[in-house]
Amino acid sequence: MKNIYIGKDSVEEVIHVKIDHISLEGVLEVPKDAKGIVLFAHGSGSSRHSVRNIFVAKALSKVGLGTLLIDLLSEEEDIVYQTRFDIGLLSQRLIKIVRFLQKNEITKNLKIGLFGASTGAGAALEVAADLGSEIKACVSRGGRPDLAMNVLHKVTAPTLLIVGGADFGVIELNQKAYAALICVKHIEIVPHATHLFEEPGTLEEVAKLSREWFIKYLDIKT
Repeated sequence: MKNIYIGKDSVEEVIHVKIDHISLEGVLEVPKDAKGIVLFAHGSGSSRHSVRNIFVAKALSKVGLGTLLIDLLSEEEDIVYQTRFDIGLLSQRLIKIVRFLQKNEITKNLKIGLFGASTGAGAALEVAADLGSEIKACVSRGGRPDLAMNVLHKVTAPTLLIVGGADFGVIELNQKAYAALICVKHIEIVPHATHLFEEPGTLEEVAKLSREWFIKYLDIKT
């Protein structure tokens, strides 16, 4: 069952994507005259309710980008620690959600970008490697792109890696992944930020960098 909220400048819809034996719930927001949409891949232990991803999504919506924040695991699956790190499972779920966007009446003509956080970044980049030109841009926030190391050379979508300057260990993993990418790419290290970008102004910087990347590579005119 869908709940649709039609505002002056956008459509917001609670959606359910049926995959195998489960139904994944998400919130789809599409501004009027949108030309692109960003699908969010959450990190382990997170969900569509992620405060940080919602913050970034709202920043993207303000410049005319559609967003979809959706759970990749059911509540029962998320209890299992190993499942949270099953990049193969997460990437297959993401591909099926991409197919949903490509068929949905509201989103079928929109260019698709991916935003991944933590383990979600690994899954997003596996999808980008698998779907090629169907994915137009990728952004990783505090991500683990190294979890997709074996397919990074297949990614063609322009890819931005955003890492906290105090996120020690993860910086090195991102630098290793960055070296493996052969697409248009950029790595941005946000000074003083830790893994969750909780320091003042750091999440705002993530939103700004992401917005600029998607505007450029989803060909959005502001």
